[in-house]
Amino acid sequence: MIDKWEIVIGCEIHTQLLTKTKAFCACENRYGGMPDTRVCPVCLGLPGAMPRISKGYVELGAVAGQALNCNIARFTKFDRKHYFYPDLAKGYQITQYDIPLCTDGYVDLPFRSYPKDEQPGGAKCREKNFIGQDCIVGDGKYRRVRVERIHLEEDVGKSLHLQGAHSYIDYNRCGTPLIEIVTKPDMTSPEEAALFMQTVQEILRYVKVTNGNLEEGNMRCDANINLNVWEDGKLWHTPISEIKNLNSFKAIREACTYEAQRQLKEFQEDRQEFNPGFKVTMGWDEEKGQTVVQRTKNSFVDYRFTTEPDIKPFTVSEELIANAKEKVGELPEAKRQRYKAQYGMTDFDVETITSTRDLALFFEDAATKSKNPKRAVNLILAELLAVLNEKKIAITDISLTPAHIAELADALEDGKITSKQGKEVFAEMLDSNKMPSVIIKEKGMEVVSDAGEIDKIVQDVIAANPKAIEDWKGGKTNVVGWLMGQVMKQSHGKANPKQATELLNKHLATL
Repeated sequence: MIDKWEIVIGCEIHTQLLTKTKAFCACENRYGGMPDTRVCPVCLGLPGAMPRISKGYVELGAVAGQALNCNIARFTKFDRKHYFYPDLAKGYQITQYDIPLCTDGYVDLPFRSYPKDEQPGGAKCREKNFIGQDCIVGDGKYRRVRVERIHLEEDVGKSLHLQGAHSYIDYNRCGTPLIEIVTKPDMTSPEEAALFMQTVQEILRYVKVTNGNLEEGNMRCDANINLNVWEDGKLWHTPISEIKNLNSFKAIREACTYEAQRQLKEFQEDRQEFNPGFKVTMGWDEEKGQTVVQRTKNSFVDYRFTTEPDIKPFTVSEELIANAKEKVGELPEAKRQRYKAQYGMTDFDVETITSTRDLALFFEDAATKSKNPKRAVNLILAELLAVLNEKKIAITDISLTPAHIAELADALEDGKITSKQGKEVFAEMLDSNKMPSVIIKEKGMEVVSDAGEIDKIVQDVIAANPKAIEDWKGGKTNVVGWLMGQVMKQSHGKANPKQATELLNKHLATL
């Protein structure tokens, strides 16, 4: 009888890098385009073609390693991994095997993104990883997933299965620079695996290593999954399944959920046990919602790893490593915690503002220039992001600057314009790119804050509406709002609302 069981997941994330050229040749590194037009003898592996390492390739790999808290190797090399797929023209892939560029990193996942029962104190919260190390860090706010290695390798071509009797190969993707991020088996649920990939995507986009578009194949995940099963007091480990090429967070969750149930059923039927040299490669059939067996393999024997004879082992300079660290800068989670402490922002506000590095830097600039950073963030959240979402553009695609937002925030903070007028000014800024102060002056919007002038308007309104005053004396308190409307109407919307309200209540109190 099964006492209990748990899921064990490790991820291998393949990420294309934002280099100008391919990994080992001068072909342009770009997504899409007419098939087989960005290829050369090197990326096709034709006889006599000699690969050369792109410096930008190694640099971006080091940036990724620094961002994921890895050690960067000072000496490394490339290897050949042999396998035979139609989209791998030369029959082997240039990769790294025993001396990867990056090792021993980690990613800390925030517990606020976990279900309640998986957070500290919850029934499903695991406090130690599978080798017995504490994995709750940061004063109990994070769960740590270890990164075993990040290695450099090249991508393969793309198989196109179109309608009809034939499949086609587009070799444009051959030789595209990749990194493969390999974790330890530290994840305990499909949801955690999806959160890990989402967090890695965010970090690598932040440091401009990759576009990270899952729908374009810029980032793909292979999930390695098996189960720990306790039966009659004995612990069993099921064989590992590797689910290939998961290209959405939804696919990761659903594929791992299905595979866990399939393995449990299989275990109950035949008690197969884990073999460290054996792995089943699975595909994910999204339409049917199930995993399907593609092949079995013993990784080392099947792949016949050998040192790449056409590329010499090489050293990584201290200067390159220092430059990589500098390019990483402050990562999104660190920004969120700083913004909460520095600006008193909510979790929702910081999550939104730090969704991209460019947006976070735009906000910081606006906050620095404005008197009240909270007003600046409100303008960005309520007005600017609405425009970006509607037009489906990024913050870098808009002509407004942080100075525009800061000046508008200050005009609202100082009471020079009303919130309604603020929306008008924002719309005019978008159309004309004029600064708020210019728009306010041109349209005669500036709020009247002269106490004497406002007081005269209030007294005129009280004198002109005796019935309203009688109703107020009779206990109809809603009359105050109506009288305020008359004050704003008579001032053409320019009276400072706060001052006008105070003066109106002062005069009513004396009646």
